[in-house]
Amino acid sequence: MSEPIKNRYEFVILFDVENGNPNGDPDAGNMPRVDPETGLGLVTDVCLKRKIRNYVETVKEDVAGYRIYVKDGVPLNRNDAEAYKQLDVTDKNIKEKKKADPDLDRKIRDWMCANFYDIRTFGAVMTTFVKAALNCGQVRGPVQLGFARSVDPVVPQEITITRVAITTEEDAEKKGTEMGRKYIIPYGLYRCEGYISANLARKTTGFSEEDLKLLWEAILNMFEYDRSAARGKMAVRELIVFKHDSELGCAPAWKLFDAVTVTRKDPDSSAPARSYQDYVVHVDEDALPAGVVCERMR
Repeated sequence: MSEPIKNRYEFVILFDVENGNPNGDPDAGNMPRVDPETGLGLVTDVCLKRKIRNYVETVKEDVAGYRIYVKDGVPLNRNDAEAYKQLDVTDKNIKEKKKADPDLDRKIRDWMCANFYDIRTFGAVMTTFVKAALNCGQVRGPVQLGFARSVDPVVPQEITITRVAITTEEDAEKKGTEMGRKYIIPYGLYRCEGYISANLARKTTGFSEEDLKLLWEAILNMFEYDRSAARGKMAVRELIVFKHDSELGCAPAWKLFDAVTVTRKDPDSSAPARSYQDYVVHVDEDALPAGVVCERMR
């Protein structure tokens, strides 16, 4: 692994959806998430992190140092147990081991960070063995995402569909088709803001320049290997990165985020937006504080 990153970052992700459901709410029949007060669409940070994890798992295929901790079909305590096995720790000798080595907790945490990319990046709560007095610790990751919010209000539509494949023999005798429903958003452009702490990378997880390069790659391509009929057409349109020239940063994050504006190309039009070309993205680089540079990735 290379050295931990030495610069703080903030970033803005712009992604859109066309005729799809970017993030269904299971408490609302899987309807697209919407802020009821403003009508703006929402996509959770957990949803986006899942897609980043899936991309890393796809391209790295469990290569050493780039495994994924939070993944489908793998109990968390199975991964936790690996750390204890590597350090010859069991529920029977844990007290003696800790007494003999005061740094044992840190060594266990560091092993998890070194082996799992998503722990090194996003952090994790690794307390699945807490009842057995075994604990891999809680790690606050250097990379954090907020909820994505659509630039304009969205109007989820319920589409009725039919299928000719009948579920049961009994139903097949009564009818030739069955009805179903799916939710879509005709079009929505979403904005997500994120943060990267070089201070946490150095002190806790060791998130490196190589990890950072992979993160940018994963964000730009997080929908490319995640296609499904339910999600429609989704794409990351732009990744706007602000790099500070120091570990702790040169300006508050909000000042950098305020420099990014997304507006309608024709503000007088009453027609709803139906493509990315209906918008103009502007970054006021002249207003950036000293010590901060901007890079736009597509």
